[in-house]
Amino acid sequence: MGAQRGKDLLLKMAGTAGFETVAGLRSRRLTFNAQTVDVTDGESAGRWRELLGGAGVRRASVTGAGLFKDQASDAQVRSAFFAGEIADWQVVIPDFGTVTAPFQITALDYGGNHDGEVTFEIALESAGAVSFAAL
Repeated sequence: MGAQRGKDLLLKMAGTAGFETVAGLRSRRLTFNAQTVDVTDGESAGRWRELLGGAGVRRASVTGAGLFKDQASDAQVRSAFFAGEIADWQVVIPDFGTVTAPFQITALDYGGNHDGEVTFEIALESAGAVSFAAL
């Protein structure tokens, strides 16, 4: 896989017409994490740490920043945040695949300078199974 344009990494939220791109994102990041379960004991070889495979909690996090370009996506995101809703989201990674999962918005920040546009930052945490489909 060669270099890809960052603007082609898309964040989409499930809506009435299927998954719709959250408008105006200038940056976005998808992160996968897995907790480890340490099973080291006094008999571990050389006292090296041992981990229990497949036992930790896995999660996905999504962050993004930009500006809302339409009232519909702004209202949909804001509504989901204030309702504490867990909604289906997709992250489209160009020439790689699509990650789909239920996420909850854990942070929604608005900001702006006196001589600029209103911007926002969003953070989501996975709230269920994460699936991947190759493109």
